[in-house]
Order: sequence, then structure tokens, then C-alpha cells
Amino acid sequence: MEPDATWLLPAIRTIHEQIRSAVTSAFESSNSEALSSVVDDSEGDTIFAVDRISESLLVELFEREIASRVPIVLIAEGLHGGSVVLPRGARESEAKWRIIADPIDGTRCLMYQKRSGWILTGVAPNSGTATSLADIELAVQTELPLIKQHLCDTLWAVRGHGAHAQRLNRITGEIVPFTPQPSSAKDLAHGFSAIARFFSGGRDILAAIDDEIAAATLKENRAGKSYAFEDQYLSTGGQLYELMIGHDRFLADLRPLLAPILLERGLQSGLCCHPYDLCTELIAREAGVIVTNESGRRLDASLDLDANVSWVGYANQHLRDLIAPVLNAAMQRHGLMASNRREQGPSGS
Repeated sequence: MEPDATWLLPAIRTIHEQIRSAVTSAFESSNSEALSSVVDDSEGDTIFAVDRISESLLVELFEREIASRVPIVLIAEGLHGGSVVLPRGARESEAKWRIIADPIDGTRCLMYQKRSGWILTGVAPNSGTATSLADIELAVQTELPLIKQHLCDTLWAVRGHGAHAQRLNRITGEIVPFTPQPSSAKDLAHGFSAIARFFSGGRDILAAIDDEIAAATLKENRAGKSYAFEDQYLSTGGQLYELMIGHDRFLADLRPLLAPILLERGLQSGLCCHPYDLCTELIAREAGVIVTNESGRRLDASLDLDANVSWVGYANQHLRDLIAPVLNAAMQRHGLMASNRREQGPSGS
């Protein structure tokens, strides 16, 4: 058996390609209204009809392409208990790898044909429930394109071997490799950045922090001019992609830190980022993006479906040096860091 996760890469890419084909075909043959119907709104994220297409393939493909050669634990929404040991009948302790996947990240954008979704997969050696995002050795993310879109990307990384990518032309079948290249800009001027505020509740705080970062880091402030731009991409995999290829310079998702403040306002905490949404952050880091938790440390959330995870991404060290002190002061000022200690506990190094 191979000593590292590299040998899994072709199989996972094949799985992604088959899910992409199935999901794209469904949108080409069905109307968006049918695929956007809610089929499960119990615990966890809301499940839409389009999610069932990818979920139904996930176990079948992983069992055929990977578990036929080595036992694995597969973690994903739609599975009873959140995970399954493959092949059937194997014990969890026998599994070599713990694989966490999101068959469609960005469902809401994709089902209304607003923006691409992503298939996300991260692979870590199986250390039981203690296995975390920090243990992931291989990650793959594949774009789920809009019907009208003829180009779509796949990106992958093996720890310590850099980030790789290729672009597929859906019309001609041509595949062109490229190297992800984060922005080398040293400030936010005339570039895109954002603090995620996708859903109602606490947007005033998140927007205030965003404004405070702009005010503290931008030198220009002339009437009739705008010097920093925002893009709210409703997909964590998509946000990481934007950092990797140089579109965005800084992104932060602080939604879990709002929970105590929302409770004080009589509101429940809404949908937050989970480990499966961030299971490909290895690719971003291998590309040169700096990805941390809100305290500036390495992401180390357990590979499960429930943990709420905050994260921050900087395109380069210059931007981290510029923004991190301002972000930290703003979070302290708005009372978010205390909620971090209660909600997420200590972070890994």
C-alpha cells in the first residue's frame, strides 16, 4: 500500500468528474425550480433536490473507486450519522483514511444558476474522531459550472507539493493546466475583499468591522471615488478559489463568533461554515494563501458535520501584516473574541 495519499488523487478526480457530469446534466434537463425545492429541512443545512443527485452518487463512487482497495471512513451530509465505513462490513479502526466531502458547496448559487458551485474533498490519515482539518494531506476541489459556462476548473494539492490546477473546455474537451497565483498586492486599494455576511442577523457588526478595516488600511478617501470592492460569494470553496487565483485579497468568515450577541438580541445563530466547507483549504495554503482561524492560528476543527468554524484568508504576508492587527482590534471592540473562547475553545498551532 502506498505510504501517502498521493495514489488517491486520480480516483478522487474521477469521482469529482462523474458528480460534475451528473449535476450539470440535471440542470440541462430540468428546470431550476424543480432542483431548488427543499427535500429536508431538519437538523444541519437545508437539503435541496439538487443535493440529492450528488449525495446519491457519493457513497457509490467512493466505494467503487477507493474502498475496493483500502478501507475508509467517508464523512458527508446525507449519510446516516454523518459518516460511513467503506467497504460495508469493515470496522472504523481498520480504515486507512478519513475522507470528508461536500458534493455541492454553493448549492444556493448553483440551483438558481447565479454562480458556480464546487465539489470539495479532503483526505487525512484516520486517527478516529480526533482527526482534524490540520491532518488533511490531499485535497481536491472541482467546479460545478453554470449551464451557460463552457470553462470550469479543478484544483488539487498534496501537502508539501504545491497547488495544481487545470481548466476544462466543456465544448471542445480541451484541458489546459495552470498554476494558481494569489494576489501579490500589498494593500486593498482597487481590489476585492470581504467579510462574509450572507444571511440576516449580525450584518451590522460584520459590516462595521469591514468598514473599520477599510478606513484603517486605505489611504485614499476622495469624494466620488471608491477604492476597495466587495464580493459575497456564497460558497466557502468558491471564496478560497477567489483567493487562490488572485481575484480576492482578503476574506474572513466570522459568523460563529456572533452567536452570543445574536442570543442577546433574541435571535438564534444561523447557518455557519463547517469543516466540510473548509476541507480544501490545504490547496489555498499550498498556493501561498495564508489561512487561519480568527486568532491567527492553524485551522484544526474536527472532521465532522457540526462544528461551526471561523476562518480568515490573506492573499500574502504583506496583507496579513496590514490587516490582521486591525481585524483583531475590531473583533475585540465588537465583543467577538469572547464568543470565540466559549464557542470554539482553544485553537491548534
